[in-house]
Amino acid sequence: VFRGRILARRLVGQETRYEVEVKTPYRHRFPLVAREYLWVANTCGCPPLREGDEYLLMARRHVNYERTLNRILLQDDGYARPWTPREDRLVREAARHC
Repeated sequence: VFRGRILARRLVGQETRYEVEVKTPYRHRFPLVAREYLWVANTCGCPPLREGDEYLLMARRHVNYERTLNRILLQDDGYARPWTPREDRLVREAARHC
């Protein structure tokens, strides 16, 4: 779970790749750097992430069976919500209980 600002969007084959500036990592099981690529397994624009806007994102690390692909994937059941100070407060409170 992290807060990120969408810098760019690019269609790559049947997927969408977002360049994201990681603002605040809240809870993560793998290291995040200041800029990451976030992949979505469709090109329909779902979820609608707009360039320049900030979001609270819950994504997973995806490693293929051959271990040649390691990326951050926003799945269909993932979480992408516009960031607000209220969202920040809720995530910080939840992190204390988890």
